[in-house]
Amino acid sequence: MKIMEKDKVILKLKDIAARYNALSQKLAEGGASADPKAFAALAKEQSELEEPAQKYAEYEEVFRQMTAAEEAALKEPDPEMKELLEEEVYSCRQKLAALRDEIKIILLPKDKNDERDCIMEIRAGAGGEEAALFAYELYRMYINYCERHRLKIEEIDKSSTELGGIKEVVLNISGRGAYKQLKFESGVHRVQRVPETESQGRIHTSTATVAVLPEAEDVDVEIRDEDIRVDVYRSSGAGGQKVNKTETAIRITHFPTGIVVTCQDERSQLKNKDKAFKVLRSRLYDYYNSRNQSEQDARRRSLVGRGDRSERIRTYNFPQGRVTDHRIGLSLYSLDAFIMGDIDEMIQALAVAERENALAGEGDE
Repeated sequence: MKIMEKDKVILKLKDIAARYNALSQKLAEGGASADPKAFAALAKEQSELEEPAQKYAEYEEVFRQMTAAEEAALKEPDPEMKELLEEEVYSCRQKLAALRDEIKIILLPKDKNDERDCIMEIRAGAGGEEAALFAYELYRMYINYCERHRLKIEEIDKSSTELGGIKEVVLNISGRGAYKQLKFESGVHRVQRVPETESQGRIHTSTATVAVLPEAEDVDVEIRDEDIRVDVYRSSGAGGQKVNKTETAIRITHFPTGIVVTCQDERSQLKNKDKAFKVLRSRLYDYYNSRNQSEQDARRRSLVGRGDRSERIRTYNFPQGRVTDHRIGLSLYSLDAFIMGDIDEMIQALAVAERENALAGEGDE
């Protein structure tokens, strides 16, 4: 076991396995008489350590098999049996190398927001009505993606144009790992194509911005009454058309940050107010977290993007049928399917790039 004792990664895993075993014993001894809150906290910690603990047991067993085969091969006089034992040693070494790679990934720090629901905001950028139409296509793309992955979508606020485009839309997306699945979509999306209104066939470039924020809980952000102003007004549709004769729309202004949130989706003022506060909490959570980023988080964002409104992350080139993500240099020639919500390949590639970057960073330390 000397090699294992010198491997820092495996040593770290060994400590985790020891903690997991200690927690398991403590939980078994505690029973129903234990303090419910303390018991729940211990159970949660044990659950989080279960996968690495099991992986350590698997690594330890393969290492034991390899050591036994090595010792037997040294003593084995029969050439054929010796060769078989050496093949087993080689096979075990291959398994250990693969297990070690899996373990390094398991030990990477987890994004605490990954399992949260999220708020998605899509806004038309440069390009006038063409940008608004592109924003609508992005909106439809994400709607289709969420439906495929059984994520629930709730519209909080939407401002449309008379030609069917979107000035801006705010969505609440809920479901397992909603933020984890969509967090890489933050940034500026650029489209290159010939608009239907273009008589000379010239390619135009327009943009839309997407922001994906983890949904904040009440305990994450404190919103003081003296820091906000809540206004009520009548909801309106495209072109200023009245869609509600009563004052049900809500606007919340947060003075310390200047953040303004509106919601006019529901006919109930109370429901609109609840939704608006949900968005405000998420924006404040993102605002304060962004100001206090750790160096590790900054390193991750250097690869997958900061999500700033000024950052171009992806180009949708319709004449070439190509979509390119500039953060990882990946181009897919399946734009028609992509814009209809088939974006899994891109999301998975971004997740892999983030993981590889994190692994490289761990190696530098």
